[in-house]
Amino acid sequence: MAEAKPVVVTTSPGFGKHGRVPELIEARGWEFIRCTDTSLPDGGLSEHIARADALVVGLVPVTAETLAQGSKLKAVIKHGVGVDNIDIPACTAAGLPVCNTPAANADAVAELAVGLMFSMARFIPQGHASVTSGGWERRIGTQLGGKTLGIVGLGNIGKRLAKLALGLGMTVVATDKYPDEAFAAEHGVTFVPLEELLAQSDYVSLHVFGGEGNAALINAEALKLMKPDAKLINLARGEVVDLDAVAAALEAGTLGGVAIDAYVSEPPDVSHPVFSHPNAVFTPHSGADTKEALENVGLMVIESLDALFAGDTPPRCLNAGDLAGP
Repeated sequence: MAEAKPVVVTTSPGFGKHGRVPELIEARGWEFIRCTDTSLPDGGLSEHIARADALVVGLVPVTAETLAQGSKLKAVIKHGVGVDNIDIPACTAAGLPVCNTPAANADAVAELAVGLMFSMARFIPQGHASVTSGGWERRIGTQLGGKTLGIVGLGNIGKRLAKLALGLGMTVVATDKYPDEAFAAEHGVTFVPLEELLAQSDYVSLHVFGGEGNAALINAEALKLMKPDAKLINLARGEVVDLDAVAAALEAGTLGGVAIDAYVSEPPDVSHPVFSHPNAVFTPHSGADTKEALENVGLMVIESLDALFAGDTPPRCLNAGDLAGP
């Protein structure tokens, strides 16, 4: 009897679609199941998790209940970096390695952050809307050179953003739980406490993980510390920003603008007042959505799957030490 093909289930809309990734998946002969039906809360995962040998995760939560249905599971692999939607302790308890793809999409996210800064500085969305509606409203913007960018979370993405901003002639300050002093010294980045960063910065870009520790990190009190014409960028997770507080600050004129790519619920409820403010820019959680980044992430996922199905511990395993314990 022929050996059964490994079953790979994914909740990531982007996995297996870009660059060399589709042909590599086909060449391996895996049974590949995509659970990305947006009309279902879990994309359809509950219908297929029982058959999965490996789960490649997008933004759908992976809970203890999910794992209980996946009796064949051998690993949980994030198609991306942030693993705040994966219950890692539950995976560890079930003996499942959890992997991700650090740095694979860092350039893409950092470049979008720069794009959003330009969008707000030069009123690009508003200019587009004016011209296409038959108008000709010319608004006076500002240049990025000479401004201060505050990066909250100087990890792989934050470091790439810092280099881009420095190349534009910006001053960069940062805060990080584990500051890389060598990088900061080499590139002229200054670490400051969050309160000082908020007070000094013309632009604040968020690049921290979600989860309880960072919930409402930018709240009403934090916004009061910012310059009244400062602009906020959230490419992290939706819960990092208090949207009610942001909408109130925009309306009061104590925040110059906001650009948001990540939301608590996706798609978001656009009846919230922040979505109708003229100084707000929105993108559909697309920070990592470039052909290059999606190929890079996909290749790293395949590398992890290859190791897993060969009987080895996959690379970039976040809970390897706990799994190796008694």
